[in-house]
Amino acid sequence: MTDTEIEITADLVRDLLQEQHPDLAGLAIREVAGGWGNQMWRLGDELAVRMQRMDPTPELQLKERRWLPVLAPRLPLPVPTPVRSGEPSERFPKHWTVMSWVPGEPLDHGAISRGAHAADTLAGFLRALHVEAPAEAPIAMDRGAHPRNCTDGFENFFQAVAPDDIASDVRAVWDDAAEAHAWEGPPVWVHGDLHPANVVVSDGTLSGIIDFGDMFAGDPAWDLAAAWVLLPAGAASRFFDVYAHADEATIRRARGLAAMKSLFLMLMGQNGERGLPGGKPHWGPAGRAALDRVLKGV
Repeated sequence: MTDTEIEITADLVRDLLQEQHPDLAGLAIREVAGGWGNQMWRLGDELAVRMQRMDPTPELQLKERRWLPVLAPRLPLPVPTPVRSGEPSERFPKHWTVMSWVPGEPLDHGAISRGAHAADTLAGFLRALHVEAPAEAPIAMDRGAHPRNCTDGFENFFQAVAPDDIASDVRAVWDDAAEAHAWEGPPVWVHGDLHPANVVVSDGTLSGIIDFGDMFAGDPAWDLAAAWVLLPAGAASRFFDVYAHADEATIRRARGLAAMKSLFLMLMGQNGERGLPGGKPHWGPAGRAALDRVLKGV
């Protein structure tokens, strides 16, 4: 077993807590399904332990430790907030973090039935998040660029999974996004990875946002793509009305990015059907539904 494939068990989590945070070691520990770069374990009723697993560096966890305490107090939805830091040790040579638990069910295992409420909630959350970021805020590593600079990634997803009957329409959405004007405002805080596994729902609407490891300062269009990726059909128009800060070019970029994200979900679904590592069989239908919403426009 390689260093990146260390088996993470409840006993390991408890041992690490006993070594570094013994006052928490007596709480119940339960594995949380899902996760690839990091693995989550419930710790009691109000906490979770985020264990670095496949991520090659601790950068994403360290970013959350640094910035979530700054962002969380002004966000209108619960987000995971670091409570304790776990440092690499002989027992586990990687980083781990004790965070607040965000209650609810991940959207990839749940559903939104209150579309208008969810649109208002997501718009309010992103309005609060999308403020000018400080100069020392992280910059994007593998995302955040203008769509025209992400063509290779789009093409990879498109060639792998784009359905023949709508391929030309999908490409037209992407081409339109690539032609849109670039973001001209100051870099704003961006979550960067809003997909169905990174938001939680309860009572038929959004109730929390999780996994901020990809957050960066940049173009808000990367988050605004969630109007199609997360919300049910017909909700995007209401979302943009409530958000109220997106000009036509930003909406065009967001729609193209939503097409790319939808294709990514479909590819992850295909990988899951083939039994490939990290694949999620149930993401395929979610991606196709999102792509259909993208093609219907705002």
